[in-house]
Parts: sequence; structure tokens; C-alpha cells
Amino acid sequence: MAKARTGHWLSILAFSLILLKTEGFYVGITYVDSAVAKGAVCLDGSPPAYHMDKGFGAGINNWLVHIEGGGWCNNASTCLARRDNRLGSSKQMVKQIAFSGILSNKQKFNPDFYNWNKIKVRYCDGASFTGDVEAVDPKTNLHYRGARVFLAVIEDLMAKGMKNAANAVLSGCSAGGLTAILHCDKFRALLPVSTKVKCFADAGYFINAKDVSGAAHIEGFYSEVVATHVATYSLILGSAKNLPPSCTSSLRPGLCFFPQNMAQQIKTPLFIINAAYDSWQIKNILAPGVADPHGTWHYCKLDIKDCSSSQLEAMQEKVQFDPWSSLRKLRIRPADFRVQFLSAIKGLIGSPSKGMFINSCYAHCQTEMQETWLRDDSPVLGKTVSLLPTPPSSPFSRPFHLRLQLSWVGQTIAKAVGDWYYDRSPFQKIDCAYPCDSTCHNRVFDPHEHPEL
Repeated sequence: MAKARTGHWLSILAFSLILLKTEGFYVGITYVDSAVAKGAVCLDGSPPAYHMDKGFGAGINNWLVHIEGGGWCNNASTCLARRDNRLGSSKQMVKQIAFSGILSNKQKFNPDFYNWNKIKVRYCDGASFTGDVEAVDPKTNLHYRGARVFLAVIEDLMAKGMKNAANAVLSGCSAGGLTAILHCDKFRALLPVSTKVKCFADAGYFINAKDVSGAAHIEGFYSEVVATHVATYSLILGSAKNLPPSCTSSLRPGLCFFPQNMAQQIKTPLFIINAAYDSWQIKNILAPGVADPHGTWHYCKLDIKDCSSSQLEAMQEKVQFDPWSSLRKLRIRPADFRVQFLSAIKGLIGSPSKGMFINSCYAHCQTEMQETWLRDDSPVLGKTVSLLPTPPSSPFSRPFHLRLQLSWVGQTIAKAVGDWYYDRSPFQKIDCAYPCDSTCHNRVFDPHEHPEL
């Protein structure tokens, strides 16, 4: 049994390496050592880091800055757990990482951004680059300096040519996607007025939804993240540093970690890529371990195909509706996750500066992987029907007897994002309810690797 399992994983590894060779490539790490003197450091005090693939040809003055994801830490204990691994220390980061999807350098796999300067910023502060606490506890040696890290990295890139950018994008996945939303206007302000700037947020639209027990688990968690990493704010005005002031002027700082409370006020054009059944949010917001002590949701969270009818009902409202006209008419129950997600983005619908690709997949982060960014079998939205002639079944078939077959044609994430960035066409599409979308690449998780909040 063990030998068979080992052989199975070796086969998967070999196949993955072949795919990487054809669809991706490795990029070395760059440490921003000059940032240390500014106090712009990871949780353990080590320098920030990023990986950069230089642009070429017509893309030499175009820049895509992509932020790595990796959750958050909400107190000294959880931050200590990250301090000595790659999510808290650049000393523990691998020297090379694979670039693919939106970071690919091949026109076939990334037609609109392949020749840009592409940077992946490593995530090591635990608060989506919002922390800025001067004091360092000598007992833990924890540094909450994410906001300084963000600024130091951007300054380093400006010195390397981004100050001359014609086009620039701030993007990110998961906690990095949230970073792209939180810092979108700041990124715009740091670049020349002549630069065309837009932001993409992949799986970063985390919603303030109650869990299956009815508790506001994620709201409390985010409040603790902000309280830990952002020490200076007014309890009366809620004006936390490094969070969008349009939100903190009226809401508690912890609530301004939720895009639904501040994305509408972002002035810089913003594109949201998200699954309505975001696998991280289902696992950690809708059904976190603390709300499911008996593990009823365990197998459902590993594979959506293993969800019971009642669990699927908790993920979505059974009533079919048009999200463009009916969101305000819905009576949302605490566990109707998809409906809550669609309600959370309703403020962006119709905005000329906002784009969205909301599919019905059980997925999390779809721009970094080639299979979901752009490939023959990638997820699509905005399907239209086209009629294709079927070849005659025999040489003796007459032309007017040719049969027709239906073909569903839709836009991939890469196509939708590229068209939106270059103003070729707007894109705001919301998928039908699960399991209607046959183009999805639904995540199936290893039962031995199932992280919780």
C-alpha cells in the first residue's frame, strides 16, 4: 500500500514538473536589504523580498506587481507561529519560485502581460501589509511593519524603472488580493500621473458573514488582526493608519478589512476575480472548526462533491434569481453564503471603474495557476451559443444534410481581465449557481493538509 501511494505521488510530481517546464519557469529571489534601516521588515526583523522577471520588447515600461497570499495572524501567539517560517521571515523563503498564469512570460499563456516586468512580492507581515507598530516586544521579537514593507518594496521597484512606467497593475491572491484592494489607491498615488494604473484582486474579496453556528467569527478575527498590527487609531473616529480613510472615518477599523465596506469608494479602477463558493471562505468563514466541533463539515470542505444537500443549501439559496435586479429583494438567511457574497459585491455592479469575474467554482486563487488563468480547458464566463457544422458522416452525405452542433463560447479570466485593463470592453459577469458551470476546476484538498483559522 505504501509503495503504491509513493508511486502515485511520484507520478503526480513528475507530471507537475513536465507542466512547469512547458507552462511556467523559475525566478530567483531579491532581498530589499536597504529596507531594514527604515524599519520595514518581516515579522522576525528580516528584510522584505520579491521575485522579479524583467520585461522585454513592447512591455519594457509596463509593470505588474503581484502580492503573495497566506492568511493573517491575529495575536502574538499566532504571529509567533509564523515568525520562523516563510510567512514571517525572508530567511525561510525558498530562493526560487515558479511563475505561471498571470506571471507567465509566454504570449500563448499570458497574451496581455507576458512581456511586462512581473514581480511577486513575498508576504511576511501577517496583516495584508497594513501593520505599523514602532515598538518591538523583546520577548517575542515580533515586528508589525507590513505597511512599511509595502512602501519599501514599491520604492525599490521605482528605483529599478517603475518610475517610468507607462502601465502598472497591483494584483494579488488571497490575503495578497485583499492587499491589492486595501492599497489600490495608495499604489496609484505613488506612481506618476501619466501612468495608467489599475488593480486586480484574486480571491481577496472576503465577506463579513456569520458561520454555521450563527457566530460572527471572521468579524472578531479581523478586529484582532487590526488591533494587533495597527496600534495607533482613535477609538472614537476609528481612524486606523493604512486602512482606507473613506471607511475608517465612519466604521470600526476591523470592519474596514472587509472589501464590502470600502471597495465601492476606491477611486482607482479595480477588477475582482472570485469564486462565489470560495474554498477558503467556505472552510474558514462559513464552517470554521470552532463552529463545527464534531467535524460534520470535514469531508464537504475537502471536496464539494462530498457535501450533503443541507450543506449545499447552506452555501447557496435554492431560489434562482437574476443578481442584477433581485439582490435587494432577497431575504438572506445567515448561512446562504453565495447570496451573502453576491450581496456584498452589489455596490460594485454597474460601476464603470469596476470589473468582476465571479464564477461558481469551489476554488481559491485562479490567476496564478495556468490551468485556471488561460488554457484550453480554463473556466469561462459570459457564454454564448455558436453553431458549428458537423463533418458529414460519410463521403456520400449531401451538404444540405449537414447536422449542427452547439458550442458554448465564453471568456477566460485572462481574456476578461486583459480586455478590461486595455479598455477593449467592460466585464462584469456573475455565474449561475453550483453545479451549473462545467468549466470549473474545483479544488479537492488533501485530508492531511487542511488548515483552519
